Order: sequence, then C-alpha cells, then structure tokens
Amino acid sequence: MLRAYERRVYYYETDKMGIMHHSNYIRIFEETRIHFLNEAGMPFAEIEAQGILMPVLTVECIYLRPLRFGDIFCVELRITEFNGVKLKVAYVVRNKETGEICAKGKSSHCFTDTDLKPLRIKSGYPAIYAVFADNMEQ
Repeated sequence: MLRAYERRVYYYETDKMGIMHHSNYIRIFEETRIHFLNEAGMPFAEIEAQGILMPVLTVECIYLRPLRFGDIFCVELRITEFNGVKLKVAYVVRNKETGEICAKGKSSHCFTDTDLKPLRIKSGYPAIYAVFADNMEQ
C-alpha cells in the first residue's frame, strides 16, 4: 500500500478569510500524483524522459471543510479507472489532526507523446503500464 501524501498548509496558500484558497486543492492533487509515482518507483521525470505526457482532461473538487494556515493534511489517492490509454484518479483530503474530510476530488488523464498524439502504453511501455494497473482500485 502506498503512503498518503502529507504536508502543512503554507501561509501563501491562504486567502483573506484565513483558509486555503480553493485553487490550491487542484495543485495538491498534482502534488499527490507526483508523490504516488515516486512511491511506486516510477518518478514522473522518468515517464517524461521516455517521451510520455499525461495531460489533465478533467478535474473536479468538492470542498467540505476548510484547511487553515499550519494545518497538516494528508491526501489519499485511488486509481479508479485505467485502460492503458486513459486514467481516472480520486482524491480524499483530510485534516490529519481531526481526521475530517476537507475535500474530495477527481481527475482524468490520457497518455500522449510529446506531439500530444494519444498513446497506448500497455505494449510499448510495460513498466509504466504496470505502475497504474497494479495500483488500480479493485
């Protein structure tokens, strides 16, 4: 099982109300994906070095409870769908101290070459395929 991504809310991420600005959750989802790939032994830089990009097709976030400056949060990532061409990821952001769910989100991605032409990674990139297939929610 891969470890959840964890860090503190930085001051610059907060708004006039003292809570994490809504736009930062999308950045946190990306940080969590990068963390996932590092933990899975396939850093994103290695994927890109092989000429593979993973553009975001959709992203969604539902805000439930605020995070404030200094709060420690953790993000759980689940791969909900994967077929070697497209990928769907779900996220749950929790306040580490209280355990409360602060936000839930989803993103979808595809795999392309550097010219943004779609790729099927199963046959040409089996190690990359395995990272996602082996970690997909059952």
